[in-house]
Amino acid sequence: MTLDPARASAIDLATAVRRREFSAVELVEHAFARADAADAQVGALVVRDPDRALADARAADEAIARGDERPLLGVPISVKESFDLRGHPTTWGFADLTGHRAERDALAVRRLTDAGAVVIGKTNVPVALNDWQSDNPIYGRTRNPYDLSRSPGGSSGGSAAALALGYSALELGSDIGGSVRVPAAFCGVFGHKPTWGLIPAEGHSPGGWDGVGPPLASIGPLARTAGDLALALGLIAGPDDFSPATTLALPPSRVESLVGCRMLVLDEHPSAATDSVVRRGVDDVATAAERAGALIARSSPLVPDLAAVLEDYRTMLAAVGSRRAPAGTPSLPVRDWFELVDRQLHVRRRWAALFEEFDVVVAPTFGTVAFPLSDEPVPDRRTLVIDGRDEPFEPQLAWPSLATFANLPATAAPIGMTADGLPMSVQVIGPHLGDLTTIAVAAAVAREIPPPAL
Repeated sequence: MTLDPARASAIDLATAVRRREFSAVELVEHAFARADAADAQVGALVVRDPDRALADARAADEAIARGDERPLLGVPISVKESFDLRGHPTTWGFADLTGHRAERDALAVRRLTDAGAVVIGKTNVPVALNDWQSDNPIYGRTRNPYDLSRSPGGSSGGSAAALALGYSALELGSDIGGSVRVPAAFCGVFGHKPTWGLIPAEGHSPGGWDGVGPPLASIGPLARTAGDLALALGLIAGPDDFSPATTLALPPSRVESLVGCRMLVLDEHPSAATDSVVRRGVDDVATAAERAGALIARSSPLVPDLAAVLEDYRTMLAAVGSRRAPAGTPSLPVRDWFELVDRQLHVRRRWAALFEEFDVVVAPTFGTVAFPLSDEPVPDRRTLVIDGRDEPFEPQLAWPSLATFANLPATAAPIGMTADGLPMSVQVIGPHLGDLTTIAVAAAVAREIPPPAL
């Protein structure tokens, strides 16, 4: 094989398969061999479907022989457990949903397989997708591939670990509280939270529940390269059958390189502690970007009140979480909900004004690098050691909230390693529908500070 399938991009693998450098069947066999070698320790790929994968790989090889050139033809991918995959349960970590069987793939999965991708299985999640660890009573715990004593992130923790270990070349995750970005950061890969509403949520719900997708939540890809993020986004984004729109055309990236890129750098949050290692990483990005020709600012009066944003985000997140709570559970009054949505609109307008002066905002993805695994089942009772002090766990919602509450796109970009051998990351936040801009800047940042490799 001319490429290492465990390290190559999905784009490069698809090209190599088309050139007959190796077959789709060989790629799938390699993916399962990698999982056989490492997953007993890591626990990322919790649902395997070798029969489907090998059948689809054989079909891909036959299609290539006929001249088929679909962009992901023959490329092995995996998807987060929270997506429907026909014939398998969609549990979200709830033990009482193990008897469920999905009748068909989620819409976003179908869009990837329509492009030729071969699904090898599903990756691990925390219960209810509600943790920055990935641990549940059905599939157990996923560990960080760089340090087995640490978290791979959550809720797409299995997704990021599978990518880092080379099982799959592309992953499908979801993000409402950093659930794409934090695992990408902890495992040294790229992850993209799209502009809210860009990708339909059909088939992304526990146990076959069918309803309107929730506010704040976005479906998004994880990948080894930023180019793969852009490719995947182009394949899965777009209206569904019930959207008033019939097509989607994202604006091109505002920037082609870091030269002239107007970048606002934020490295502290009023509501959450941020480790000095993380702040130094953000500063390294700013220094490298400025050296490459970017225009750097460290503050702006246009930044919204971040403490107020976090409080409103918490309120909206709690309302979303109460949707399927038992009858009689207290919930946000309707009048308060509309006032909250109005405040969200005002925050969105504030960011829109800021993005008239800046192309992107660069900030931490999370306040620490991958933290030690905890056996405390209630996340709000946990603490994190930040610069030698015990700090509460929950306020780390602050960094994901920047983009999530305002419905903005954000791309997690790996930026090298700590002295202890743990991946580092920043998130690149952009304007509404500026997804291709954040992905382009993430790619440029990673070129300046190469991402880690296992």
